[in-house]
Amino acid sequence: MTPQILEKPSSTQEQRLLLPGWHSWQEFKAIQTLMEEVPGVRLTYLDGFIELMTIGEPHELLKKAISILLEVYFFEMGIEFVPVGSATREVEGQKVSFEPDESYYIGGKGSKEHPDLAIEVIITSGNIKKLAKYKRLEISEVWFWEDNSLSLYRWREQDYEAISRSEFLPKLNIDLLVRCVLMPSRLEARNEFLKGIQR
Repeated sequence: MTPQILEKPSSTQEQRLLLPGWHSWQEFKAIQTLMEEVPGVRLTYLDGFIELMTIGEPHELLKKAISILLEVYFFEMGIEFVPVGSATREVEGQKVSFEPDESYYIGGKGSKEHPDLAIEVIITSGNIKKLAKYKRLEISEVWFWEDNSLSLYRWREQDYEAISRSEFLPKLNIDLLVRCVLMPSRLEARNEFLKGIQR
């Protein structure tokens, strides 16, 4: 069997491939080791299924635009944070391994095992359910950028609930953030964002 191409984008966009069949954790770790030398490829493991994704420029532009503005907000509002980017989150016993696009500990890391907030940019849809992997680690808040909008989810004991406002950042205007992310100039976006949060 050959890998299943879930979506075929242009060369500048991301591409997702689902490896056929069920794979043990040991098989996944072996593939992960082989892929370490391949730049721009991410692996996700969930319940024996392995998904590979190449990262394109549109994905990285959006990821950086979100993180720049969010970190401006942290600094301007005096919120302590620890950025851990796309550090791999994995637990063998939960049969999960993945990399968020951006992630943060809010108010310091302390003894927390996983970040409080994870952000994922979705350009092409995947086969592995987007919230399932986060559910295994009970990451408190997850944001998805998809179709030029942000969807926010909060962990509630047994599942995620869609929310309209971040509970970590209740004063953050999500519409303002989205509008500024979509601006072509990072400098103009930063200035517009600063004006908006200082009102």
